[in-house]
Amino acid sequence: MTTLKQVLAALEPMNDATAWRGTIPDGWLQGRTAYGGLSAAIALHCAMQSEADLPPLRSAQVSFIGPLSGAIMVTTHKLRRGKNAAFIQADIESEAGLGLRCTFVFMRAIESEVDYQTTTVPDFARPNPDDTTFKGHPRVPFTQNFEFLDQREAPDLKPAEWLRWTRLNERDGIDPMVELIAVGDCLPPAALRLLGRNVPMSSMTWMLNVLGPAPTTEDGWWLLRSDADYARAGSSSQQMGIWNAHGEMVAEQMQSVALFG
Repeated sequence: MTTLKQVLAALEPMNDATAWRGTIPDGWLQGRTAYGGLSAAIALHCAMQSEADLPPLRSAQVSFIGPLSGAIMVTTHKLRRGKNAAFIQADIESEAGLGLRCTFVFMRAIESEVDYQTTTVPDFARPNPDDTTFKGHPRVPFTQNFEFLDQREAPDLKPAEWLRWTRLNERDGIDPMVELIAVGDCLPPAALRLLGRNVPMSSMTWMLNVLGPAPTTEDGWWLLRSDADYARAGSSSQQMGIWNAHGEMVAEQMQSVALFG
């Protein structure tokens, strides 16, 4: 398997610091396209290389426009950089055309009188050495790059709610923000729990807000939660969250998903 670090290291800069050539390995595919977390991680990596001395990532707005596989071209464009924040757009194209467009917001911490947070960590303990975890399956190639432990049945779990502890198999030498966004899309659409079976589906948009300047965890484990609060006429909207191994919420997310079944 080609690791995420190897995928990023193989990106070839073009004439300036705003374009790169690369490849989506078959081991990172999800159906006929790249796993969304990989595509977003590549886009973020290139955005961070395109501008010097960026503040921490605070928000990512991702549009999954079309399939990405094989040879790819990544281009970045600085939309605006002010005193506190920088907005950078990153696009990824392959033979099928434009497949991904991201807008990343990087922002420094600002002094404020407001200091407020209200989150509840899901009741799902992180894996211990005696737990049997899922190491991925060749039928869904990208899953072989991760280790999982799921909770789909519990008294307090909602009908369209899904919990998953996730970590990258190979994560050394990867920027923490790139690791976080690579992991953040690892849950299947929560609406699949309502169907009780797999059907064709496609993520359309994904928004991630980072809660804090430098998320960290222990042993690579991140807890993902997805809860679909709307699923009708083939369209699903879901609220999502990421917690670290210490029970601290590090990101809030929202995703729109098309379900063909």
